[in-house]
Amino acid sequence: MTLAELKYIVALARHRHFGRAAEAAFVSQPTLSVAVKKLEDSLGVTLFERGTREVTPTPIGDRIVARAQRVLEGVDEIADLARAAQDPLAEPLRMGAIYTVGPYLLPHLVPRIHEQAPDMPLVVEEGYTEGLTERLRNGELDLLFISLPFEVPGVVTRALYEEPFKVVVQAAHPWSRRETVNREELGEETVLLLDDGHCFRDQVLASCPECRPEKGQPEGMRRTIESSSLETIRYMVASGLGVTVMPCTAVGGELFSQRLLAQKRFSSGAPTRQVALAWRESFPRPEAVTTVAEAVQGCPLSCVRFLDS
Repeated sequence: MTLAELKYIVALARHRHFGRAAEAAFVSQPTLSVAVKKLEDSLGVTLFERGTREVTPTPIGDRIVARAQRVLEGVDEIADLARAAQDPLAEPLRMGAIYTVGPYLLPHLVPRIHEQAPDMPLVVEEGYTEGLTERLRNGELDLLFISLPFEVPGVVTRALYEEPFKVVVQAAHPWSRRETVNREELGEETVLLLDDGHCFRDQVLASCPECRPEKGQPEGMRRTIESSSLETIRYMVASGLGVTVMPCTAVGGELFSQRLLAQKRFSSGAPTRQVALAWRESFPRPEAVTTVAEAVQGCPLSCVRFLDS
C-alpha cells in the first residue's frame, strides 16, 4: 500500500469517475485504474462498484476511503509542520470567506496583512459556509472568515467583531426621512433576501420573522424576492423594488449608496452577528492566525464593535 494509491482512491471516491479522478490526481486513467485494482487485490476487498456511468464506493470502500483521507491529512500536516518551523509567515496562507463577509472585509484586510507579513502570499476564495468548512477540514484551506455560531469538531474559532444589521431602503422611500424602523414594519414591505444556503439569510429570518416568505401567495403578490448576492440586492433596492436587511459593513458609503440608498437603524433590539476566524486545531502556524486577527483589528470598519481576543 502506497500514499499514491491512497490518493487515487480518495480522488475516485470524490469524483466517481475514473477519467475525472485521474485528471484531479495528475495521472493517466490507466495508471489510476491499475493502482486501484492493485490496492483492492492486496486488501482482498472490492472498494468500488464499477457502473456504466458512475463509480460508487462499496460500504467497506467508504470506510477505507475515510481512513485514507485522514492518513493523507496527517502526511500533509507533517510537511506543514516542517515548513512552518522554518518561517510561519513565509508560506502562502489559504483563506476562505463567506460571501457576506469577503467583499466587505478583504479590501481593507489584504493590504494590512501584506504590511505585517510581506513574505506571506494570500490565496483567497469565497463560498458558502458548508463548502468552505469541508475544504478547511480537508486541508485545502488554512482558515476561514465565518459567522458564529460555528461548531465543527477539530476546528477552533476566534470572534473578531460584532456588527449590527441595518434596514436599507431607496433614497426616495418614505422611511428614508426617519431615524429608525420597527422590525414589525418589514412585514408590510416587499423584502429582498439572499437565496437559501447563505447563513446571513437564516440570521435575518431568525431575527426578523416578518421577512419570512409567505406560502400560498397568489402569483404577483409575493412579498419576498430572493437574490444570490448582497450587491445585486443593493441595486434592486436602489431601483425601488423593495427594502432589505444587511450587515452594516455591506451597506457601503460610496457615492452610489449616498445618492440612491438610505440605511436605517432598528428602533430597538437591533439584530447583530459575530464574524470570526476558524482554523483546524492541528494547524501548525498559529503566528499566521494571530497576524490575520491583529490585521482585522486595524481595518477601518467604523460600524462594527471589535471583540477582545
